[in-house]
Amino acid sequence: MLLSINGRPPADQSARVIKMAVDSGMTLFDTADSYCLDENEMGHNERLLSLGLEGRRDSVVVTTTLGIRRPGGAWTVDSDPDYLIESVERSLKNQRVEALDLVFLYASDMRVPYEESVGALARLREIGKIKQVGLCNVDLVLLKKAEAVTRIDAVQNRWNPQSREPEKEGIIEYCAAKGTAFIGYAPFGGTLGAPTLTTLGKLSDQARRRRLSPYQLVLAWMINKSPNVFVVPGARRAESVEDSAGAGSVEFDADAVRAVENTLPQP
Repeated sequence: MLLSINGRPPADQSARVIKMAVDSGMTLFDTADSYCLDENEMGHNERLLSLGLEGRRDSVVVTTTLGIRRPGGAWTVDSDPDYLIESVERSLKNQRVEALDLVFLYASDMRVPYEESVGALARLREIGKIKQVGLCNVDLVLLKKAEAVTRIDAVQNRWNPQSREPEKEGIIEYCAAKGTAFIGYAPFGGTLGAPTLTTLGKLSDQARRRRLSPYQLVLAWMINKSPNVFVVPGARRAESVEDSAGAGSVEFDADAVRAVENTLPQP
């Protein structure tokens, strides 16, 4: 997202970020047609990512979040089934693929029954336009409502050291029991939270003892907490991607996970 919204880097820098991610072993990429400045350039991030992954698309998984409009640069929810179907067709063209790997429904739309929105994605999976169906920003009530309609392959919720609702509400544990992937977005707290991460509790002390950056420590804690967990750290610089990728080789046992959690605010 950071490569396509306000404050985005030049195109050549964005290309280096994507290349560094692939070269560093990252295999999960998150995009959306709404990652752009406004409605006039919908699909900007999809086209950028498609270009950056050219020749290597088969070695990665790309998740696509749908159900958002960008009127005048605002962010609004639109989960109307017809709009979701139109969006999938546009995303197929933007990403230059025959089927989208994993599509997330961004949020519940008060104007449309949730089951109808989920059902539209289920039908698109049945006809081969998308491979997997996921949900964003859901609690257990919404997740179970969707599961009554179709198989849900993944859940993506905000999760970081200062936003630990997925732990408190039990959704990570529930997904693990069901064999459903859980993807934590904004693992550093977003653009506002990331600069304050190093001052959070004794996190920096733990990182120094383990010879990790605070950001690597956070990512390692998250991906080692449960085998069904994945994370999507954002970046505008290749150096940030390289640092984040280092967390992929860190193995924490249950004691190490608890040690990190003891330095964090309680969920």
